[in-house]
This record gives sequence, C-alpha cells and structure tokens, in this order.
Amino acid sequence: MKEYIEKNKERFMSELFSLLRIPSVSSSSEHRNDMRRCAERLSELLLEAGADNAAVYETEGHPVVFAEKIIDKKAATVLVYGHYDVQPADPVDLWESDPFEPVIRDGAIYARGADDDKGQLFMHLKAFEYLVKSGKLNHNVKFIFEGEEEIGSPSLAKWAESHKEMLRADDILVSDTTMIDESVPSINCGMRGLAYVEVEVTGPDKDLHSGHYGGAVVNPINALCSMISSLIDENGRITVKGFYDDVIELDPQERAMLAKAPFDESEYKRFLGVDAVRGEKGYTTMERTGIRPCLDVNGIWGGYTGEGAKTVLPSKAYAKISMRLVPAQDFEKITELFAKHFESIAPEGVKVKVKPCHGGNGFLTPVSSKVYKAASKAIKEVYGIEPVPNRGGGSIPILADLQKILGINPLLMGFGLERDTIHSPNESYLLSQLFKGMESIVLFYKYY
Repeated sequence: MKEYIEKNKERFMSELFSLLRIPSVSSSSEHRNDMRRCAERLSELLLEAGADNAAVYETEGHPVVFAEKIIDKKAATVLVYGHYDVQPADPVDLWESDPFEPVIRDGAIYARGADDDKGQLFMHLKAFEYLVKSGKLNHNVKFIFEGEEEIGSPSLAKWAESHKEMLRADDILVSDTTMIDESVPSINCGMRGLAYVEVEVTGPDKDLHSGHYGGAVVNPINALCSMISSLIDENGRITVKGFYDDVIELDPQERAMLAKAPFDESEYKRFLGVDAVRGEKGYTTMERTGIRPCLDVNGIWGGYTGEGAKTVLPSKAYAKISMRLVPAQDFEKITELFAKHFESIAPEGVKVKVKPCHGGNGFLTPVSSKVYKAASKAIKEVYGIEPVPNRGGGSIPILADLQKILGINPLLMGFGLERDTIHSPNESYLLSQLFKGMESIVLFYKYY
C-alpha cells in the first residue's frame, strides 16, 4: 500500500480536496444544495474506486450515499460508516486560511472536515480502491455515508430500518474518532450516549425595571443559575433522581485494562489552558470522560446582553444542557428523569419548560470480538506497537441505532488526534495519519 500511496498521492489530494471544498454544513438550510453535491461526488468516487454500484438515496433530511462490492455472498461483509456533513466554520475570522479552500501546512491538511469526517472516510475509499485493483479484497464491503451526523442523525435510523436487508453485514467499521497519540495508537471500542435538552425559565410576563422590581420578584436568570448549580453535588455526582440506576460499574480488572492508556495530567492541563481538573470523586480524568456519565451546560442566556447597560429584570432565561451517558443508560429515560427533576426544583414564582432536543444511546464492542482483533493486529503492524483499548467520551448516537437495527457491533478505528481541533477554527489532519490510516485499513481486511 505504501508504494500505491506514493504513486497516487497527487491524485489522492486532488480527490480529497474536491470533497473538502464543498461546504456541506448540514445545520444550515442555505447549504442544502451543497449537501447533495457532496453526496453525488462521494458516489462518483466510490464507483471509480471499484464499487459494483453506488447511489444517492433520499431521506427525510439530507441524502445518504450507499455503495457495495460483493466478492462472494458467502464471505463476511463489513459495513463502513462515515459522514460527509461538517460543522459550521464560525468564527471564520479565527481561521488562518479559507476553511473551504484546503491547504497543506507543516505536514497537515487544513480545512473544515479535513479530519471530521471527510479525511477519515476518504481513507476507506482509497484502501478499498487499492484492495480491488490489486485483487486482494477477500470480503464484501458496503459503504453508508450520511449527511446529518453533526445534527444528531435525525433521518438515518428510519432509513436504515427500511433498508435493513440492503445494509446486512457482519460488523460496522468506523473512522470518526481520535487516537490517544501518534506514538500511542488506540482503538475506540465504545462511546457514550447523549441526552440533549433546552430549558426555559419564565418569571414575570414581561421584562421589568430592575430598580422598581428587583428584590421583590424572582429573577429567572438567578433562579436558573441556582437550579443548574444544584444539578451536581460536592462529589461531582449528578443529583437527578434515578440517573445512575442503569450505570454499570466496571470491575477492577476492566478498569486496570483501560488504565494502560498513558495519561499525563500536567500536559492535559497545559493543552487545555487550565490549572486544575475536577469531576466525579473516586474516578480518574480518563475514566470520567470514558466510563462515567456527566452533565454540562452548553449555553445560557437571557435578559440584556448588548453593549452598555440596561437595568432589566428579564422575563425569561434559557440554557442548553447535555448529558453524556454510558452504555445501558437509555437517553429517552434520562431525558424524562431530568425533566421531572428540573421541574421539581423550580422555586415558587417561576415556570419551567424542558424541551428535548436530540440524543442517542452509547455502545460497547468487546475486545474479544473478531473485528477488534483484526483492527488491533493491523494497527500494531503499521505503528509498531500494540494499540490500547479506549472508550470515547463523545457520542455518535446513530451507531447505537445501527447496532440495534442490524444486530451487529460497530468498531471505531479512528486516526484523528487532539491536535486536529475538530469543530474549531483551523481544523487539520496530519498527512502521516491519513496515509497510516489507509495502510491500517488495508491490513484490517487481511486479518479480518
């Protein structure tokens, strides 16, 4: 594969850049045509790579791209999942170059989607192309690339349910996550789920003069801040009644295996620009972001936020709150528990609404599985060191849906790094990781 990469490197960059130049921002209606353009371009690249067929399918939202190569109906089948939608580029003025005009600097591609997830799904296209053209593909491969992952995949589960036979496979392979480090490769065998809500607290029926009414009427912002503050206790545990009922405690052996992943807390704090870490008592920082649930306020607003002063006691206050969940916690149940709890702690003088936004469940793939073992052998051969198992703190809710619908496990064989700053300005992807990813995927099929 190394020789094939070297021979075709210029073409690879041209093809990847053709995807990166398309502003496929799923959250913005003005980019609807761009979403279709990107889907159609992927379909073209899949056919050129050697797929038997590739097509763009309609959903209730943005289109899905499906392709397949059937070598032998009796052979094992891998379903490759990826997403072609990207986050908005804002704030654009913090980018050092145009987010949708990819450039190579210091050995990395800089563009929105360079890592998440166009660069990583592109590795699968080129590994597949090599295997087909060299006659080394011994398994059936199916591809499903969606355009709504960044907005919670609202349409894909329903589409997958109605196309269950077409998607039938033995395992799901995904590259949409990070490794611990270039020198410490890892495989993500599980991810947390997500419950995301928006809360509204209403006091008086209109904004009031804070001098005339301050101290006599409940201020919704004050009330909201107090309510939010009570959601986590002094030990870092979430106070919602029943929240931990379905949390499975890991035994000491499992915790010891996950603890093999190297972690430098000083470097972690330096990278984040903080002087302390905190979280649930009795767990390490790595455990807090992998095997334990958490609750965070993602946004809070209300009243006057413009330039200068306006002495107003606001009518309403709002917050967006996310809860990361571990496998076995059901996001719909957690959302319901949260709503009941939040309404119950509202002080007299305000009314509360909790609006469920989106969510999904977590998943776990055993390290004893065929798919994990194949990925581990492949990465060890490329990186020269056995990868450590890891659990991702983030969420790709659709993978739990696909696991349930198709009855097969997903494995996250990601090659991104923290330095890639996905979702932020100046997103990038190291060329070395792009090419090592291609090599590893080729070897995955050899060992699978």
